[in-house]
Amino acid sequence: MDAPGDPEGPRPPGGDGPAANARETPNRLSKEQLFVLISAASINFGSMMCYSILGPFFPKEAEKKGASNTVIGMIFGCYALFELLASLLFGKYLVQIGAKFMFVAGMFVSGGVTILFGVLDQVPAGPVFIAMCFLVRIGDALSFAAAITASFSILVTAFPNNVATVLGSLEIFSGLGLVLGPPLGGFLYQSFGYEVPFIFLGCIILLMVPLNMYILPNYEANPGEHSFWKLISLPKVTLIAFVINSLSACFGFLDPTLSLFVLKKFNLPAGYVGLVFLGLALSYTISSPLFGLLSDKMPHLRKWFLVLGNLITAGCYMLLGPVPVLHIQSQLWLLVLMLVVNGISAAMSIIPTFPEILSCAYENGFEEGLSTLALVSGLFSAMWSIGAFLGPTLGGLLYEKVGFEWAAAVQGLWALTTGLAMGLFYLLEYSRRRRSKFQNILGTEEEQRALLPDENQS
Repeated sequence: MDAPGDPEGPRPPGGDGPAANARETPNRLSKEQLFVLISAASINFGSMMCYSILGPFFPKEAEKKGASNTVIGMIFGCYALFELLASLLFGKYLVQIGAKFMFVAGMFVSGGVTILFGVLDQVPAGPVFIAMCFLVRIGDALSFAAAITASFSILVTAFPNNVATVLGSLEIFSGLGLVLGPPLGGFLYQSFGYEVPFIFLGCIILLMVPLNMYILPNYEANPGEHSFWKLISLPKVTLIAFVINSLSACFGFLDPTLSLFVLKKFNLPAGYVGLVFLGLALSYTISSPLFGLLSDKMPHLRKWFLVLGNLITAGCYMLLGPVPVLHIQSQLWLLVLMLVVNGISAAMSIIPTFPEILSCAYENGFEEGLSTLALVSGLFSAMWSIGAFLGPTLGGLLYEKVGFEWAAAVQGLWALTTGLAMGLFYLLEYSRRRRSKFQNILGTEEEQRALLPDENQS
């Protein structure tokens, strides 16, 4: 949604409730809104820590246990596949289950399965270890899908006029999770072994559960009439879904591949590999609030952010290796620079997607309320999960077959395709609007000419 008074954005629902309270105090946070921000920040931070902590050392440990690079990519990717299925389910039934209960229960289960991940090194190598990795990863995916879907819905309910600004600001905590996860995981792994990173992180998440049970407001609403299929069938929403897929795949691609590439190419220890991930996470964290603010204050810029962000991301992945056809020597400084630029371009593209989908839904007759917010939240999480599944899965396979340089270039082509498709759609949309406006002007002139003879006779 857009800032108050913005003609291009959808209007928030009227009446009483949290949305009305948010409009009455636009420049000052209420106690309820502050508690919502704290709860959302805790889940963003915890989820990104869990997501990123595996990168520096898990691929190496999994190789010792007999897992191939393709299987390692599938272990990373199965998280997103089951998060996809769970997000669609939880988004549809969030109103019936209750947003607060879904949020707290998801966080509690996630803390438990994160601790279980820490004891997998005691499992026998081979198929048993691989199967247990899949089971624990699936449990983590289901629990965080519940918490994240509920979190998005609660946030947009509490801040109906500043969706992109709030989501962009909360990406600071997602970025902190991405920033702290790899180096902290690498350091704890080097110092204390495999178990400690997971037990430490799982305990932090469990400690957040009673806090959120106390401070998180409880929002209630009636089920809506619309479905995911009506939402995703809107052409604009379909294209934005592909943008989300592409950007998510770009992030997911790096998890099973980047650490192995850096270890072999530059001979860095595991602790320093975590610092390489820092370039992407830190730049994404810093730039997200800026693009969120710009998306709310100047919604006409969203289309430019979506297109340019994808095109810049494509260039980054072409130079990440770099792709051999460019005949550029692979260097550590160039790789880190491309990760930094990619963090900025990813924020440029990701932040506007949620308010753009929401605006399109309202323009096409979806009711304004928690039920639609739940559908959009579930759809966003599901589309992100598709990319997060395909990115590491195909990335691990391509890394084995053609090497990191070509695998990264293929990922860049995906971003390039979505960026060009989104740009073409906006050009066609602009052309249709101009043609419609021109036809309306002609119609008005014809009506005026038809009335002139009658006026002269009178």
